[in-house]
Amino acid sequence: MRAEAAWTAKWTQMTHPVNDPPTATDTTTGTTPTIGRRPQERVRPTWPLYLLFFAVAGAVGGTVAYSFLGESLAALGIPNPGIATTFGLPFFRAVGWMLAALSAGSFLFAAFLISPRLPGGDHDRLHQASLSVDGHLASRTGAVAAICFGLIALLMIPLVLSDVSGTPLAQTLGLETLTVAVEQVAMAQVWLIVALIALVTGGTGLMSRAWITQPLLLLGSILMIIPLGLTGHSSSGGNHDHGTNSYLWHLVFLVLWVGGLMALLAHGRRLGPDLDIALRRYSTIALVSIIVMAVSGLVNAAIRIELTDLLTTRYGLIIVAKTIGVIILGVFGWIHRAWVIPQVQANPADRRLFRQVAIVEVLVMAAVTGIAITMGRTPPPPPRIPNLSQMATKLGYELSEKPTILNVWGMWRFDLLFGALALLLAVGYLSAVWRTRQTGHTWSSTPTAWWLAGCVTLLVTMSSGIGLNMPAVFSVHMVGHIILSLVIPIFLVLGAPLTLLMTAFAPGAPGRPNIHDWVRAFTRSRLVGMITHPVVNTLQFLVFFYVMYLFIPLYELLISKYAGQLIMNTVLLVSGSIYFWGLMEPDPVPHRRPAPVRLAWLLASLPVHVGFGVYLSQLTTVMGEEFYRSLLLPWDIDLLADQHAAVTAWAIGGIPLLLAIILLIRQWRDIRRRPHDQAPLAVPAE
Repeated sequence: MRAEAAWTAKWTQMTHPVNDPPTATDTTTGTTPTIGRRPQERVRPTWPLYLLFFAVAGAVGGTVAYSFLGESLAALGIPNPGIATTFGLPFFRAVGWMLAALSAGSFLFAAFLISPRLPGGDHDRLHQASLSVDGHLASRTGAVAAICFGLIALLMIPLVLSDVSGTPLAQTLGLETLTVAVEQVAMAQVWLIVALIALVTGGTGLMSRAWITQPLLLLGSILMIIPLGLTGHSSSGGNHDHGTNSYLWHLVFLVLWVGGLMALLAHGRRLGPDLDIALRRYSTIALVSIIVMAVSGLVNAAIRIELTDLLTTRYGLIIVAKTIGVIILGVFGWIHRAWVIPQVQANPADRRLFRQVAIVEVLVMAAVTGIAITMGRTPPPPPRIPNLSQMATKLGYELSEKPTILNVWGMWRFDLLFGALALLLAVGYLSAVWRTRQTGHTWSSTPTAWWLAGCVTLLVTMSSGIGLNMPAVFSVHMVGHIILSLVIPIFLVLGAPLTLLMTAFAPGAPGRPNIHDWVRAFTRSRLVGMITHPVVNTLQFLVFFYVMYLFIPLYELLISKYAGQLIMNTVLLVSGSIYFWGLMEPDPVPHRRPAPVRLAWLLASLPVHVGFGVYLSQLTTVMGEEFYRSLLLPWDIDLLADQHAAVTAWAIGGIPLLLAIILLIRQWRDIRRRPHDQAPLAVPAE
């Protein structure tokens, strides 16, 4: 806390010397700051407000959960473990969520809402830029918040054990007891994973001074809440696939929305520059967040309860209270757009209205967060179908028909994660194409067709009978594996999305990088250069397959839980995209390699691909046998024969690889004809 005051004082001395007006040029960005700050304004620390926000969230969460204590304990059938657990667990969970939000919002602010230190405003060196004083303050706040969240996650382990066993908290603090908790209590294991991710993210953030690392730290701050999104009421019972996916959308945008505003409030209190730009950028994020949260919240509620349960059950009342809170926050968003942003743009020196509105808004956010976390400790109403089949319990839905090459296309269940992602990617790409043409540039229809083909393939694969049967039938799983890791990545990569973004958006003003400059810096970063190196890229693409399938217990663990299936599918899609991005190079990469080199790279990796098919055909152990048999599918299936049939699906994977070979040969031919034209798409002029 004292460190924040010291750094804010340093900022004041650097940019606004006492009794002197601001200097003509801001040395951290190379831009001209706004003149005319009111004499009575002074730098204010934000940590007292942070403590207030945390206290409000914790107090609301603990009080509401404690008031429903009797019903919760009766439903769980456990004795009362004492107030240290019954009030402490929801209190610290609410505080933890606010810390996670502060971490994500601070890294978001340091990466994209405030400009880094760019002497002379040279965007060509953005990938080498260091953080400005404000960026460093935000990044350090995010790191400290992540570490505190990690410590709370460790505290949650004995609290969870006390909660599920009815044992007083004091009796669960021993090393031996904690070891038992981690070994036997699933939620304790989740909190341990959360703690590890959070502590690594926070520790890395404390050591980082470079701007290019901030997006990675933002990713780390989001990853540390993902394990929590894969557990709870949403991950169990019927339709738990929809429940989990909607919950994940909800949580990610919650932390960005709440945390981004806290970071903005801190920036405004320390009188940092360019608040109007940061506020305008955050306003777009907030608008998207409230839409996503509203839709995902409605979907999740519709899965858990009937309409009549809203006012007749405590679970329903919590949903109503949370919904009212989100509506109030939507009104605050309108106030920002209608009044606050125009006032700050008209007079950046006058920040009183912004601070007043933001403080009240974050207090409402804290209260809503406290209300929301009590849903995890309040039993939902009885399920609509009280006697779910074993298949519905494990998969979230019923399968009644044996999948064939033809009938899988007639089965349909919209995938709320990958299906929604496919639609968002398509809409975003088409919006960028429209923006490109509005600015007078041209964009070929060929990459657009490739990209849309990838989006459609992702949507159909995960929402059709292929996606439905992937968790239940190994041969169908292998078909989905090939499509996710080979087909869709090729289509998406050939859409050249990074080049499109650099075409659609002009470079930012000197010292104020924007989307164009962020993307350009990303394509020049050392990390991307390392990832796209042929050896590293090939290893990350191929080794995962062998690790997952050779170590059969790992595959059985992943396939038996929806969280594992989700992780597996995500890794397949991301890994394949990285591989083909480095291989095809339609977008700029740090070290562009000639087409013959990339063709040789692909041909050299083919034997490894073929070798896995041979291994699979000779395997006599049924992978995931216990889980597959537990589904009690309504048709007869020979698991070993089905596993051997998956070799055919693996062989089909040669088709997209053949397509990649043809395209690389075509690039080679075109380059020989036009030696000075190295790229299939021209990068826009700077």
